[in-house]
Amino acid sequence: MDEFGLIEHYFKRPPRQTEVVLGVGDDAALLAVQGAARQLAVTTDTLIEGVHFASGAAGCDVGYKALAVNVSDLAAMGARPLAFLLNLSLPKADAAWLADFRDGLFALADAVGLDLIGGDTVRGPLAITITALGTVAPGEALTRRGARAGDRIYVSGLLGEAALGFLARSGRVSLPPSMQAPLFARLDRPLPRIAEGQALLGIASAAIDISDGLLADLGHILQASGVGATLDLRRLPVSDAYVAALATVGYDPALVFGDDYELCFTVPPERVPALAGIATRFACGFHDIGGIVAGAGCVVRDGEGLYVPARAGYNHFHD
Repeated sequence: MDEFGLIEHYFKRPPRQTEVVLGVGDDAALLAVQGAARQLAVTTDTLIEGVHFASGAAGCDVGYKALAVNVSDLAAMGARPLAFLLNLSLPKADAAWLADFRDGLFALADAVGLDLIGGDTVRGPLAITITALGTVAPGEALTRRGARAGDRIYVSGLLGEAALGFLARSGRVSLPPSMQAPLFARLDRPLPRIAEGQALLGIASAAIDISDGLLADLGHILQASGVGATLDLRRLPVSDAYVAALATVGYDPALVFGDDYELCFTVPPERVPALAGIATRFACGFHDIGGIVAGAGCVVRDGEGLYVPARAGYNHFHD
């Protein structure tokens, strides 16, 4: 059983409160606050030493990324960042590490306009849990449920750079130092696509952020929307560094590794011109990589035939 099956089997149930507009099963929950003009988007994530970041990782990078993964969820909903809660489990109160962690955390918080409003601190193994809050106009939030046959599938930015950074850092891929620094930055300090997500409101029919790998996360859209997809590997946006390593690593890192924190979204054909109209505002670019079809599942082609990756994506409970 993977983590999503675990949630579905043990914890998912219909909401009882009318204020719960969208509950378990998306990038964020949506709550309608009585009398408020906007709905509240709520998301939470946990990062654990040795699982999500290496032991001895710089505190500033850990703080930044712990917040970034939550902000990316808000981006996928098209939400405007508001505030966040911080829960820290620390083996000891290391003043130097904490100051470094704080600087990384607040660097991103200041960049996207988030206020820290509370949390909890306990002694234990190093782990960080953040709950981020954003707002979105009623009926406008991007969810995983709106994709329809005929929609085009897009991703923002470049795929597989975090994967290459991980492989280069662990010595599994050899790349020139000039290529390594940008990859390490993408792995340690991903840039959540907040402005892009908000610009997609009214254009995208469904969206998700790419945290567990393109195929796994697109799969959540397909399942929630009751559709299938076809992808063309020749359309995947990758960097020069990835092209240099392609013969060694293949396409799997760009498809299944995760940690990209780009947006994957679908657009109905009639809204493609509107997407083109906003695309020039964003340096990351929006890249058409395939289409939504009737049916179920995702078929990947590489120009010569079907491409079958070694695995579908990251799974916390994979044996």
